Amino acid sequence: MSGDGTTADDDPLQTAVWRLRSRACWADAAALLEPAGPEAALQRASLLVERCLYTEAGWEEAEDALRTAEALAHSDDERGAAACERGYLAYAATLFQVRDRADEARAALGRAAALIAPGAAGRALLDFRRGLIAENLTRSPQAARAAYRRAHAGATAHADPLLLSATWRHLAGLALREGELAEARRGFAESLRIREELGYLVGTAPALVSLADTENEPEASRLREEARRLFRLLGGVPTWLAHHLTPPAPGTATA
Repeated sequence: MSGDGTTADDDPLQTAVWRLRSRACWADAAALLEPAGPEAALQRASLLVERCLYTEAGWEEAEDALRTAEALAHSDDERGAAACERGYLAYAATLFQVRDRADEARAALGRAAALIAPGAAGRALLDFRRGLIAENLTRSPQAARAAYRRAHAGATAHADPLLLSATWRHLAGLALREGELAEARRGFAESLRIREELGYLVGTAPALVSLADTENEPEASRLREEARRLFRLLGGVPTWLAHHLTPPAPGTATA
């Protein structure tokens, strides 16, 4: 995740890409970008990789776009950013059990760390993705928290609100697992607020569900119903949210 498209200069192309991306139209957004140079090729690849995370589909297109971005990268920053996307795609394939690419994910993010200078804008996104691997593949919440905190500080320093919404959410998730309900509620609420302000619809339903997990009734049910509405509006995306939103069958006891 990064905030590409929310540019301060209101570039018409980037505005169009952002609007499509935020409404789960990644292929349409990518189609607007001609991968003639490294920057456009990388942005196009990142869109298609993100689609894999939300839809569990489009793997080959993402691979093709990523190979193009890697071929066009010339500077250390460009090569590092491409390696970061490579690691993220391998992480997604492992997470969704398409294929075990955990070693590839770690190696690619390691390459990115060697290429992206400390304090550079791309470092925050790299730290976030290393946190995802620590949390979901390595099962090391302590390492994940440290990586998320570095990413949070970097996203704040470089004014990347979309990434900031992700770090808030994942730090809150770790807090919830440890029973820190107030801290979790605050983090989930901040994540939701940022995504609503940005108009990032595809990421709003997950944020609503996460916040609902920290609220009492009737607020929890209201948040989940709003998440269901958005989920249906976007055609069932993100796919992995479906089992969180299925209403219990009539007569089923709930805790």
